[in-house]
Amino acid sequence: MPNFELFGTRSCPYTREMREWLEWKGYDYVEYDIEADREACARMISLSGGQRTVPILAEDGDVVQIGWQGRGCVVGV
Repeated sequence: MPNFELFGTRSCPYTREMREWLEWKGYDYVEYDIEADREACARMISLSGGQRTVPILAEDGDVVQIGWQGRGCVVGV
């Protein structure tokens, strides 16, 4: 089973939508709130090449999706 990481924020509704999709698919994942966790924020920025739009989904350390269905929230971190 792939190792998914979901980087998002509580304030972004698209993070919730991506979380619900991951749960519906039955995927195991770790979720990070980048506004509350500075280390996770730094990891997200590093993985994504500086991207500041959430949610970001990474699989096995590689970004596979930015935003949810073409929508996302820009964070000023």
